[in-house]
Order: sequence, then C-alpha cells, then structure tokens
Amino acid sequence: MLRFASGVCADVERASRLEWLETNGIGGFASGTVAGLNTRRYHGLLTAATRPPLGRMLLLSKLEETLVVRGARYELGANRYPGVVHPQGYRYLREFRLDPCPVFVYEAGGARVEKRVYMVQGENTTVVEYDVAGDAVLQIRPLIAFRDYHATTHENGALNPAVEDRGGAVRLAPYQGVPPLYLVHGGASVGAGDGWYRNFEFDRERERGLDFREDLFNPLVFTFPGSGRIVASTEEHPAAAPRPRRPPPATFVEELAHAAEQFLVRRGDGRTVIAGYHWFGDWGRDTMIALPGLTLVTGRYQVARRILGEFARAMHRGMLPNRFPDAGDTPEYNTVDATLWFFEAVRAYARYSGDFAFVRDTLYGPLKDSIGWHERGTRYGIRVDGDGLLACGEPGVQLTWMDAKAGDWVVTPRHGKPVEIQALWYNALSIMEDFARRAGDDAFAERARDLASRAREAFRDQFWNAAAGCLYDVVGGGAAPDASLRPNQIFAASLPYSMLDAEQARAVVAAVERELLTPMGLRTLAPGDPKYRARYQGGVVERDSAYHQGTVWPWLMGPFVAAYIRVHGEAGRARAAAWLEGFRDAMRVYGLGQVPEIADGDAPHTPRGCIAQAWSVGELLRAAVECAGLPFGASR
Repeated sequence: MLRFASGVCADVERASRLEWLETNGIGGFASGTVAGLNTRRYHGLLTAATRPPLGRMLLLSKLEETLVVRGARYELGANRYPGVVHPQGYRYLREFRLDPCPVFVYEAGGARVEKRVYMVQGENTTVVEYDVAGDAVLQIRPLIAFRDYHATTHENGALNPAVEDRGGAVRLAPYQGVPPLYLVHGGASVGAGDGWYRNFEFDRERERGLDFREDLFNPLVFTFPGSGRIVASTEEHPAAAPRPRRPPPATFVEELAHAAEQFLVRRGDGRTVIAGYHWFGDWGRDTMIALPGLTLVTGRYQVARRILGEFARAMHRGMLPNRFPDAGDTPEYNTVDATLWFFEAVRAYARYSGDFAFVRDTLYGPLKDSIGWHERGTRYGIRVDGDGLLACGEPGVQLTWMDAKAGDWVVTPRHGKPVEIQALWYNALSIMEDFARRAGDDAFAERARDLASRAREAFRDQFWNAAAGCLYDVVGGGAAPDASLRPNQIFAASLPYSMLDAEQARAVVAAVERELLTPMGLRTLAPGDPKYRARYQGGVVERDSAYHQGTVWPWLMGPFVAAYIRVHGEAGRARAAAWLEGFRDAMRVYGLGQVPEIADGDAPHTPRGCIAQAWSVGELLRAAVECAGLPFGASR
C-alpha cells in the first residue's frame, strides 16, 4: 500500500506535487493532489467522457469540506489564490494512502474524517465517501466547472444557477448542450450556495506557460450530521457500486499490472488504450507499443484481440490511425510507424495466445494489404525506395514518434529513412513471411522474404557509422547521414527480427548505454550534442523544443532491456532487473502508482509531462516479465 504520513501531507509544496488518479474504463477520470489543491486544469472529481473514450468534460471540480465540531469550524480544503493558499486543510491531514483508491484521513477538534474517492467502472460516476468519527457536522460545497477538460471556466452570465431537488439527489444543468450533473446525497439537508469563487490558480499550468486561472461556481451546500456520501454522475440513477478491495501489490510487476488497468477503456463495442493522463486520447502508435505489456503479459488476451480488431477496421490506404481526435470522429493518419508497430503487436498476440486462427481470418488480409500500399506508396511520401528501404516525409509533417511541432516548426523532421522505421519495416516483413506460410500463402511468403532481404542488405550498407561504432539516425532525404546519437537505433537490436550481426548489436547497445541511459529511461539525444536540452521546462515552444532533444522517455527502457539481455545473455539479466526495479521509486514521486511520460535529461531527472503514460507502463511491464524474468507475485 502506498502511504504518506502527516509529515509529507503537511508540506504543501511536496504534497501538491504528488498526484492521484482514478479512472472509469470509458475515458473519464478523477484526479487531484495529496494536499487537496488542484494544481492543473485537468484536476477534478468528475471528468466525464461524453463520447467514450473522448469528448471529455470536467463537470465537478471540487468538494469544499468544512468540519463543524461543537461550533468550531475546520476547513479541510486547500486552494491556491493569488499570493496565498486558502484554506489550509492539509494541516489537518494525518494520512494519505492508495487503498486501492485515494483515502484522506483528517483530524480536527477531536473528530476524525476518513474520505475515500473512487469511480464506478463503465459510468461517468465518482463516489466520495466520508466516515466521520466524533460529534461533528460535515458541510460540503460542490464547485462546478462544466467545461472542456483542456479549457478553464470564468465567471459568466450564461450559467443557470438553478438546483432541481429530486429528493435524496439534486440535478444541475448550468449550460445547454452539456450533460446534466446529478449529485446523490441520500438525505443531507440542502442549502443555498455562495455563487462564484474567483481566481483559483493552477501551479503546474503556470509552469507550462498556459492559462492558469479559473473561476468556479458553488450552487448549493450539503450538510451531513456526521458521516455521508456524495455520488456525482451524469446518470440519473448511478450504480455507485463500491470499488472492490484487493490486496496491495506484493511486487514491482504487480504494481505495474495494477497501473496498466487504468489505460484500458471501451470505444463503442470495442476496446482501446488511453495513451496518457491527463490530456491524451487513444493513439495508434502508443496503443500498439503498449499493448503487449498492458494486455498480453497480464493475460488479457480477449482485450488485446478486440483492440487489434478495432484498429484493423480503422486502417485506410494501408495505414493505422495515428489518433482519434477529441473533436469529431475522423481519425488522423499522419504517422509512418504506428502501422509497423501494429505488425509487431499482432506477432506478440499470436505468440502469447496461440490464436493464429484469428490472425489468419481477421488480421492477415489488412496486414497483407498494408505491405502492398507501402510498396506502391501511400500518404506523406511513405513508400518503399528502390533499395528496399522505407522512405517517408513531406515538408511541415512529422511522421515518426519524435513528432514535436511548434506552429509550423517541425523540431525533428527526420525526413528520408529513419533508422527505427527500417528496423520496424524489416521486422514487419519477417513477421509477414511467417504468417503467410501459416496461411498457406507461399507466394506472398516468398515476396516478403525477398523484400526483407533487400532491406537488410541496403541497411547494412547505408546505416553503419564506422567512425562512431553505431548507427546513423537518418539517411537519405537529400542530406548527409545524420550522425546524431539518439535512442532510435536501439530498435535495430531489440526487435524480434534484427538486421544487425552480433558485433554490431553489441556496439549499438554499448553506445546507447554510455550516452543515453539514465535511471528514468533513455535520453532522446546525447548530452554532448549542441542541440541537447537538459530540462523540459518553460512555455509551449520551449518545451516542444526539448521534447525529443535530450528529454528522457521511460518507455524506451523496454527495448533497451530487450537488446541488452540479447547481447549479454544471462549475465545481463540481473543488471537489467535492477534497472527496471529502480522505477518503483518513480511511482511514488509524481503520478502515484504510475509511470510518467518523460523526465529531464539531466539529473535528478525530474518527472515531467503526463503523470501516467500507457507505453511507459506497458514497456516496463513487458521488459520486466518477458526479458528480465521478474515475478508477478502470489496474487496473480
């Protein structure tokens, strides 16, 4: 169990950087900090997925709690206003724990309050329970936002303040075109609210150079003569089922497996993966990279099967969608590698599940068609070149996973033939040769083998940088080979089918270990490079310019560990296991029980970006079990 005592809870600076997350399996979430301050515009008790898993709107921001003991009032909340934190309820916070959902324990005036927050799976419903011990009255003031979760609310005259009393529940519908909010209270007395609360400040948004001020509206106050419960929901009759208890994770692998659950969500009748919380939706690349760890290592084969089938149906012109946008349902196809990662995810599914029949009957056709499109040429200049390698790129477009773009500036365009794209292309062709033979399609098996052979020969001829003893990052594209030392070359040594000989693979792993390895993952650029950025800080442009120019990405630890153990054998397994288990500390300093999106390139490698990232968790989990052999534990 992850637990923090009063010493941490009362330290507002530290406690406000410890963030918790609850999810509902359809894209909605609740999130906040140990201190009780909302430090992001994404923090709130109910962010509802109105078009699951997207269309997310933050309806209920906070519940402001006051404990009244023998006439004395103790404010349990905490908010940042200009120049001050008020109230300072964290001074009464004696304990915070994940058990498995967030639990806050307050003591004031001789009374004790245990507050538990959890979401109902499959519903846009959040339950907040208060167990009050002692002669005390609890007053609760809901603060509502009713906005897109990327935005902020400001005082306005369009808000309808009416509260519809439904006996044991109230209904709020402050704006047209937005789902109503039901607050089930089960018999508390209901009084008039205070109206607008102005100038909340969000520290993390200020740091990111974004709008960091918000006004929230208080429509009413609930008064409980002791213990009570608030169920906030878009459903008129929410299920509000208690979240099942389970034993705390016994091992690092179990912690990762618990974290994995929060990314698996429904999309219509299918399943998909939320790339990261708080601000990402479902992305094709992230889903395919994360899928083996999130679903196969954990034995969720049916979930994996539905995800693969869902994305196969969304393929167009041989390409997998890059992402499904929040506004509208038209997928975006601006990626060269998501499709290639799809081949690897299908290979992993077949290996784990043994379900080659599903691959043959449902996925083989789209995969084969995709190879044809890549040969003929598809969007954004993606095509097989005359040498058998895969070229890509057009001006103004970023197609690889290093996809930062600030306005019209593509930070790392990587046009031509990026190294990991060639590794993935060769891997995909080799996978298809195997699938074709299993399907009795010998003609296509030979074609895939010939394409792979051509690609291997050209790769070995063009990509080896003899002076540096490793691989170029990009060749072609009308420029000299790019000798930037980046982590992309590790895939040439880590994927199941590799074009490198043993000596080259060992040299690549050594170069990456020497220049890029950190306790939080791999840097995206060697520190000695003039373009290296040590910190991911500042406004949008400053952060985007650092995103893939030195910033550390935990998900890259997965392929690095796979490659390291491949070249070092059993002798490297113990070291790799120690590297992986080191991430257990990272799950206690930022997104609690989760692995972050990124970290600073320089020590102390402060976590940044999303507090919970699917491929960070998925790749660490896959590497821990599949490569390093770490145990799940007794509760698997």
